[in-house]
Amino acid sequence: MKSVKLTAVRELQIFDVAPPAPPGENEVLLRVGMVGVCGSDIHYYTMGRIGSQVITFPFTVGHETAGTIAETGPGVNTLHPGQRVAVDPLVSCHTCFQCKAGRYNTCRNQKFLGCPGQMEGALAEYIVLPADCCYPLPDNVSLDAGVLCEPLAIGFYAALQAGGLKPEELIGRSVGILGSGPIGLSVMLACRHFGAGNIYMTDPLDYRCELARNNGAAWTGNPRQQDVIEIISRMEPRLLDVVFECCGEQEALTQALSLVGPGGKIMIVGIPESNTYSFQADTARRNEITLQNVRRQNNCTQLTIDGVASGAVDPLFMATHHFPLNDVQDAFALVEHYQDGVIKAMVNFL
Repeated sequence: MKSVKLTAVRELQIFDVAPPAPPGENEVLLRVGMVGVCGSDIHYYTMGRIGSQVITFPFTVGHETAGTIAETGPGVNTLHPGQRVAVDPLVSCHTCFQCKAGRYNTCRNQKFLGCPGQMEGALAEYIVLPADCCYPLPDNVSLDAGVLCEPLAIGFYAALQAGGLKPEELIGRSVGILGSGPIGLSVMLACRHFGAGNIYMTDPLDYRCELARNNGAAWTGNPRQQDVIEIISRMEPRLLDVVFECCGEQEALTQALSLVGPGGKIMIVGIPESNTYSFQADTARRNEITLQNVRRQNNCTQLTIDGVASGAVDPLFMATHHFPLNDVQDAFALVEHYQDGVIKAMVNFL
């Protein structure tokens, strides 16, 4: 079978490799249909690492995927060959104290698709996964939408966390989203779905601001060209109830602290290239600001698929580019350099 591997920084090669072993107990063999190129994949592509997670080359990345069940292992009775599924790329142990508390995203023994030292990624024709990582797609949900349910589920989880896991807590709330890439746009869609009020979004790329504005943001601005703090503060004199940092940039976190009102929340969703963040302790303390990190999409994949299937949420505008497998290097280069209005590049294995 074909498998795409990072062989060095910014070097991808397609290999012919042996197919996986047959699925074991409670596992399935997935025929990969589509893979989205994520910002974290680009970190590995350009730097060979994210923080302490360092690639040993060659390695297969990729975790945003949807495909078709090719074979089921013993004990699998909820899925069948030929069934189309979306994938939650987190494999949790279900036995540690975090899993028992329902915090699978902070499982102490977790493995993650396409994470160095844990699991080879989805950029391959076939992969083996636990059955409980695979979620059936209704007939009206395309593979593109199935792939997008992975970042969208992160948006759902981040929004729910901002509301204390009570969707009704977001109704009418003023929201800032700093970073209008796939994750920021996913957070926007989730906040709209849960009834948030005005949503203010920023991005240094004008085309992303326009896309956010055309799909639900009340206002968008470019922080390289405008004083976004002054403008938003004028429109929202009491400042914002919650601000989502969705780009992994120190500048955005600093702005978030100036945009969130007393008693508000800053949700840190973006993955930074650096190992440290800083913030003005005096401002955070005096205004009793909550800073909360968000990791992945705990228990939100099915909720997201249901939202897409019902028509209440439509993420397909984010699937801006499609590449055949042989052009996978072009897909990664396009995303790295933010070319041609890219939001999400998809690699097609069909």
